[in-house]
Amino acid sequence: MLTDTALRKLKPKAAPYKVSDRDGMYVTVSKVGTVTFRYDYRLNGRRETLTLGRYGPGGISLALARDRLLDARKAVEEGRSPAQEKQREKRRLSRAKTFAEFTEVWLEASGMADSTRAMRKHVIDRDILPAFRRRWLTRTTVRHAPCTTRRSMPSSVVTCCRSGRT
Repeated sequence: MLTDTALRKLKPKAAPYKVSDRDGMYVTVSKVGTVTFRYDYRLNGRRETLTLGRYGPGGISLALARDRLLDARKAVEEGRSPAQEKQREKRRLSRAKTFAEFTEVWLEASGMADSTRAMRKHVIDRDILPAFRRRWLTRTTVRHAPCTTRRSMPSSVVTCCRSGRT
């Protein structure tokens, strides 16, 4: 059974390799040292693999990987493929609109007077879109907002941000 210490001590080798944990979960260590949690299972006679996430800074912990493993095992018991569900979710997110596309639609559908719309568009183009233009709308959270609500930002940016809430 893997531990946090054992995971930190895993070193890259000439070829990728696997280290088993429990309940079908294992980690793969790539040639460059990336440690990835994976789960192999059988569904309808086919072997499938689910990548649970990467370990380390910016990744997931061993405890979180085991929690995800429990959810995946439950899905397999119910006859659902967690790997296919994950792929469907990725496809759904890839069709999602960016922040820039959303602001265009929002401004058109807002019902504001032309002068108000023009002012809001100017503020958005000048102060908000440089930070958010290519960010996926579904991946934009409250923690991304401080860059637009700092004291140095004009109050009109804060007003635009607040009025854009649903």
